[in-house]
Amino acid sequence: MATMPSGLGWIAGGVTAAALLPSLAIGLGMPFLIALAISAVAGGGIVAALAPRNRFAALEASGVARGKIEFANELLAEAEPLAERMEYTASEIRTRAVADRIRHLVQIARDIFAAIESDPLRLDRVRRFLTYYLPRAAEIAEAYRSLEKSAVPDTARLTATGDMIERLDGAFTRYAANLRDADLDKLDIELKLLKSSLDEDIGPTPPAAPAETKRGTS
Repeated sequence: MATMPSGLGWIAGGVTAAALLPSLAIGLGMPFLIALAISAVAGGGIVAALAPRNRFAALEASGVARGKIEFANELLAEAEPLAERMEYTASEIRTRAVADRIRHLVQIARDIFAAIESDPLRLDRVRRFLTYYLPRAAEIAEAYRSLEKSAVPDTARLTATGDMIERLDGAFTRYAANLRDADLDKLDIELKLLKSSLDEDIGPTPPAAPAETKRGTS
């Protein structure tokens, strides 16, 4: 199903067109019909730019299960703001190593988002990541920032929270690897199917001849 522009898009587009028309027709002395056409095009561009993005338009057209696509879309819509929160939090953390670790978590998260957009059927492999680990990671990052900014920083809690962020990096990496494993599983299946087809059409690959052994010279 195509995504319709939001109400905000229509309002912004209308305001843009209404403001541009008198500027062109009166301010620049442009013929009214030409000014009207330019204003309409500009307003339409604003409407299109503000229309919600349909991540899975191509997949919907290909017949992938609609329920799976809708569920993936909902989870990603909730997950993307969490990654943005983490990125902003990292920019406010003074400890370079911790800030870089959080940015690494954000990069992994976005790689996972992209993988799900390309194939929502792999959602089950990372559902716990999206619904549990990512929200907790955003909370832990913000907790570290708050501890660091306190008047009398609690070094023990800072250390413990930093260690937790490092452990979350391992969890994020593991879930990203789960998606790569899914790709490798597909490759294994494709190779087996290809081998079966080749064996049927041109015959199985003959066994390799044993290598001749050379006798040493005395």
